[in-house]
Amino acid sequence: MAISAEDNNFFKQKKYPFILTLSILLIFVTLFLFTTNTTSNPLVFYSNLKHQPKLVPSVSLPTDNSDSTTTPKVQKKIPSKEQGLPQKEEALSIDWKLCKDHVTVDYIPCLDNYKAIMALKSRRHMEHRERHCPETSLNCLLPLPKGYKVPVHWPKSRDMIWYDNVPYPKLVEYKKDQHWVVKSGEYLKFPGGGTQFKDGVDHYIEFIKKTLPKIQWGKHIRVVLDVGCGVASFGGYLLDKNVITMSFAPKDEHEAQIQFALERGIPATLSVIGTQKLTFPDNGFDLIHCARCRVHWDADGGKPLYELNRVLRPGGYFAWSATPVYRDDDRDQKVWKAMVAITKAMCWKVVAKADDSSGIGLVIYQKPTSSFCYEKRKENNPPLCENADGKNSSWYARLNNCLTPLPVDGNGKLQSWPKPWPQRLTSKPPSLPSDSKVIGEFNKDSNHWSQLVSDVYADGLSIKWSIVRNVMDMNAGYAGFAAALIDRPIWVMNVVPIDMPDTLSIIMDRGLIGMYHDWCESFSTYPRTYDLIHASFLFKHLEQRCDPIDAVVEIDRILRPNGYLVIHDSMEMLSKLSPILRSLHWSVTLHQNQFLVGRKSFWRPMSS
Repeated sequence: MAISAEDNNFFKQKKYPFILTLSILLIFVTLFLFTTNTTSNPLVFYSNLKHQPKLVPSVSLPTDNSDSTTTPKVQKKIPSKEQGLPQKEEALSIDWKLCKDHVTVDYIPCLDNYKAIMALKSRRHMEHRERHCPETSLNCLLPLPKGYKVPVHWPKSRDMIWYDNVPYPKLVEYKKDQHWVVKSGEYLKFPGGGTQFKDGVDHYIEFIKKTLPKIQWGKHIRVVLDVGCGVASFGGYLLDKNVITMSFAPKDEHEAQIQFALERGIPATLSVIGTQKLTFPDNGFDLIHCARCRVHWDADGGKPLYELNRVLRPGGYFAWSATPVYRDDDRDQKVWKAMVAITKAMCWKVVAKADDSSGIGLVIYQKPTSSFCYEKRKENNPPLCENADGKNSSWYARLNNCLTPLPVDGNGKLQSWPKPWPQRLTSKPPSLPSDSKVIGEFNKDSNHWSQLVSDVYADGLSIKWSIVRNVMDMNAGYAGFAAALIDRPIWVMNVVPIDMPDTLSIIMDRGLIGMYHDWCESFSTYPRTYDLIHASFLFKHLEQRCDPIDAVVEIDRILRPNGYLVIHDSMEMLSKLSPILRSLHWSVTLHQNQFLVGRKSFWRPMSS
């Protein structure tokens, strides 16, 4: 189309203002691009964190006399050379220090807080074995034990581990006549003995089944809680029967028993029935086991038993093997009479009782499957708990002095027992709401993780799965990740963060194990106890409450050397985390712009 003379005059009149406007626009675009590049710089990001008392460029480096938890200092930026990461990304160079003073190779921040423990007014109820997290996070790195080696691989590890990895002979001497653990050259070996396993743990497991044939290991009974587990041989041998056991014991004078269990590749965690609830959901376990677990069940009017009642599934069993069951002395009979009174008030009934050929006795209780017994009791003692919102609340919650009501579905009917294993893994969990939208989300999540693990995790992330045994999912959701790995010789600790939707009952209905946790605090486990840690879209929530560096330090604490960290997240978040990992001398690779794989090395800072 031709331009008229009038139009030509118009452009001449507007020439200089047009050029000025265009120039201003170009300046703003340039400033925008510069600002965007600057804010994506990890160093700038960390200096602008809301919660940044930990990483401040002006702090001085720790000296020999300084606190071992002094925050490391950012010194400089170095170019990234790791495969798959953006070429322009720059890494943080952090002056990491080894922990020292009271911080040892097996330090657990929330259980080794001696200052808080010494300040306790009472230890009558095991308060000193409960969590007491320090005010400041651990911002130093734990040294490795002298002579530490790559752990023995599963399944060999169930029966023997390197002594240098867990060099604690106290339990060997203390339990030498009971064959919990024996030292043999460079190894610690586990013959399958125990206080109550005089003929071996296999024989004991069969004894339980013969005492009550309804206990069908690996079918009707899939998820078990072992209280005061020792070195977890009971749970270790049940794995052969498709039973997954959450074994727990406190960190006490039975030195490193849970560390032994995890080094063996057996699920276990540090916990105690003291003044607070266990970090498990209501009505989660099919069977609870105690073999001389040293818990005073009748304490405080029976609160420890009320706690077992809370976490035990309706119709579930409590198998108790202890001297009050089969000895007649005054002390044991006093305990037995107290147990009879409390279990009767709880509506538990004895369904089996027997003595083994070795002289060991066993009693098996069953939790009721209906509320009829509660209603016909002459005295409402203990009363039923009032839980108006129906939510689990066991994180730093006090023990109940009441009985948790039996769970009901959306129609008010009592929830059914899950389907037999392995059908329960993929069928609708009883605790999953019947809402079609929720069921659709659950099925979609299961299909999503099944495909993702098959297409990406199995071969696409360069993970050597043959050396992976202990796995943790930091943000488990419905446990789709764990379910997709079920055919591999691994186990998964499914962690449900306290600030995320509560799905732990659903996870345990599926026949898997897990617990609640706040990732702004340290996890209740020994250092170097997991082979692979997985986090899917966790850090975007976490960084709103605490410094991501603290979480990375905790991951470094609990991950074994040569272990893997797999983070599934946005590219923005991966760019923030990768320089921290590289500053720890980890290898870091990026896959498909959404999966970061970090592998921990044996590197530790030089001691000052």
